[in-house]
Amino acid sequence: MARHLLLLAGIILPLGLDTFALAAALGVAGIPANRRGPTSLILAAFEAGMPIVGFLIGGAVGQVIGDFAGWTAIAFLGIAGLFMLRPGDEEKEEARLKLLARAQGFAIIDLGLAISVDELAVGFSLGLLGLPLVVAVIWLGVQAFLAAQIGMRVGSRLGEELRERGEQLAGVVLIGMALLLLVLKLVHGNI
Repeated sequence: MARHLLLLAGIILPLGLDTFALAAALGVAGIPANRRGPTSLILAAFEAGMPIVGFLIGGAVGQVIGDFAGWTAIAFLGIAGLFMLRPGDEEKEEARLKLLARAQGFAIIDLGLAISVDELAVGFSLGLLGLPLVVAVIWLGVQAFLAAQIGMRVGSRLGEELRERGEQLAGVVLIGMALLLLVLKLVHGNI
């Protein structure tokens, strides 16, 4: 169980950096104080919900592919990390965040979906690795809510540079976890 919790920590904690980075950008974009709570709840709901979908798919695929499940989980974590490292169009991203900072209703759902794609891949990996879903979902939800609250509150003070660094750090940590799992798989034959 301790090993599972350490694996979960290594996989889940970087996702909080990504949520914090997005929330800080919303803070920079000027999200009103009365919108921070609802926005944090939406982010938490998507970040806790998407791994369930990924976990169910990953668990089913893991049963079909058997011994290759560990390798597939490693690949998905690495790909999710690389996705977080790729540079984006900063002007387009800044304009989108300013629009989202003022948006309401269904537009906020776009924000939740955009930030939770990584969690879908992580959920897929959790399912392939057979890690405990309930712990992961609770952890992700609480972490996302807190990271969003803190990020939006201090975002205007931190600036755009820190947001970009937070996303990159999250990507590096996920790639590091994928490499660690790869070493464990190669040395011990299992994860």
